[in-house]
Amino acid sequence: MPERKTAPGCDFLFVHQDIVDRVNSAMPGEEELFDLAELFKVFGDSTRIKILYLLFEAEMCVCDIAQLLGMTQSAISHQLQVLKKSKLVKYRREGKTVFYSLADDHVRAILGQGMDHVTE
Repeated sequence: MPERKTAPGCDFLFVHQDIVDRVNSAMPGEEELFDLAELFKVFGDSTRIKILYLLFEAEMCVCDIAQLLGMTQSAISHQLQVLKKSKLVKYRREGKTVFYSLADDHVRAILGQGMDHVTE
C-alpha cells in the first residue's frame, strides 16, 4: 500500500507520495512552463488565430491576408511579427514579395486539434 501522509493544513486529505514524486519528476522547469504560457498567450488573440488559419490553408503575402481579413497591411504586418517571434510562422522572399506560411507541422497540428476540439 502506498505511503500516505496528511496534507499540510488538512485533517482529512492524504497525499499519495508515489504519485506526487512521479509527477514532480516529470514536471518541466519554470522556464519551459513560462515559455509554454507565453505561446498560448499568442494563440489568445482572435486576429492572430485568423491569420494562422489562413496560413493553414495556403501560403500568403501580407496583401492577401489584409484583403481577406479587411485589415490594413500595417496591422497584419504587426501581427505577423508577433507570430514570427513566437516561431509560429516563417517567411520566404520572392522578388519584392514576402510570403508567409506556418512554421512547421507542430503549428498545423495545434490548429487542427484546436478546431477539432471546438467543433465536437
